[in-house]
Amino acid sequence: MTEGAGVRAGDVPDDLTAAEAGMWQAFRNGSVYDLSSGDPVVDDPHGGHPWGEERTVRARIVCWLLLDGPPALAGRVSSLKLAGVLISGSLDLAGGTVVPYVEMRQCRFEQDVLLPEARFTTVRMVDCSVPRLEAARVQTEGDLHLPRCRFHRGIRLTDAQIGTDLMLNQAIAHRDRSGRSIAADGLTVGQDLQAELLESHGELSLRAATIGVSLSLRGARLANPYERLALNAPQLTVERSLYLTPAGVGAQAMSGMTPARGTRIQRFSCEGGIRLDDGRFGDAVDFERARFTLTDDQELSLRRVQTPELRFLGEHPARGRVVLSGAKIVNLMDRADAWPGPGRLHMGGFAYENLVPRGPFPLAERLDWVAAATAEYNPEPYERLAAVLRAGGEDEDAREVLLAKQRRHRESLPPAAKLWGYAQDLTVAYGYRPGRAAVWMAVLWAAGSFAFAQAGHPPLKRGEHPEWNPTLFTLDLLLPVIDLGQVGFWQLRGGWQWLATAMILLGWILATTVAAGATRLLRRN
Repeated sequence: MTEGAGVRAGDVPDDLTAAEAGMWQAFRNGSVYDLSSGDPVVDDPHGGHPWGEERTVRARIVCWLLLDGPPALAGRVSSLKLAGVLISGSLDLAGGTVVPYVEMRQCRFEQDVLLPEARFTTVRMVDCSVPRLEAARVQTEGDLHLPRCRFHRGIRLTDAQIGTDLMLNQAIAHRDRSGRSIAADGLTVGQDLQAELLESHGELSLRAATIGVSLSLRGARLANPYERLALNAPQLTVERSLYLTPAGVGAQAMSGMTPARGTRIQRFSCEGGIRLDDGRFGDAVDFERARFTLTDDQELSLRRVQTPELRFLGEHPARGRVVLSGAKIVNLMDRADAWPGPGRLHMGGFAYENLVPRGPFPLAERLDWVAAATAEYNPEPYERLAAVLRAGGEDEDAREVLLAKQRRHRESLPPAAKLWGYAQDLTVAYGYRPGRAAVWMAVLWAAGSFAFAQAGHPPLKRGEHPEWNPTLFTLDLLLPVIDLGQVGFWQLRGGWQWLATAMILLGWILATTVAAGATRLLRRN
């Protein structure tokens, strides 16, 4: 009997070791092939305890089973299910088509796992120790699960196509020679990408990736302090939500669920920059309780991001910058203490429609938020905030914002224009408090009436003057253009003449500022 005929008949090849022969039979039966000893210390795939030949199978035999294995036993479905096995040599399935279901739990791989351009139904590697996973352009009809695995030289999933879910929960990925822990540019996932409690030591790259439902980095720890970015994901598309939020730790914590009361919580933390530029998120981007550790030249960059809701509820970074330039948001949910200070927030072209503050966020602090984003005067953030407040029925707050805009603009003007700005502010608050002009007018009218009642007022022409009335005379001085028939009939001398001139000037100033404010109000409406 030839070797090929024997394999097709299901016979165990003669050159297999006892461990490999057992794996061969388990494959035909579709059962789990477990070589664990029962001692947790010995069986730990990430520990230092050596595994002998009795637990070792050659990678070549594994490939043989997956690519051209024997038929299943009658009434069974062949599949490779290994537990506690050491796989020696390099598992190379590059370009191959693997039909059987693959599941490996608590296994050790002696060398890299090579899956580029391979095709699978479903692959599950759980709690395995892998030097490196090379899986560029790999395709799966179902899931690719890698939870609790440790990858000592990173993962490559560039342009991979995952039919349903990609799971990296509690995995640990260290950097490769290029500094990347997970290289997944162009990745496509049909449903969820779950990377909860992931530890990434290097750059996690998801450039131009597409996620069919949600991307969860709940409780993940990303660390790349020596390079610019810890999460590099420009042009990322997520049909539902991106979660950079806390996760529950422990057996009672359920993936994707809000941790129950009493569950130990691990926050999402990132040591290094985050780049989500040009991202598209169908439901929300959630930073609930996220912690960022940035250097002065690192950023949390959300340039031109589009999403219905941004939940900016993390801890404000002590250093670095937050950039929202060009982003388009419907609902901005935030806290006053989540934003960085002046010079470290950039919001040029940032558009949002509704403000949903979590906790107290008084207008004075909201104005500080806008001022922090405008190191140099820029009217746009003020006008955007005013428009949102007005749309929400907060007209008084909207006027306060626009008044703050004028005051900020005043500081950038030359001295003469600045002086005129102070005059407008003092009198009518740039037209946003027109009632103040009436108060000033009333004060000047009362003071002038009392003063001119004491003044000497010989007529210019006898018999051609009205009856002296200091109240009407003062009002005639204060109201420009309007003639009340008092000024021009009386002769004032010395200080009284100077007082009348001052009243005329003050009247013109009030009228001009009221007109400027009315014009600004009409233009705004």
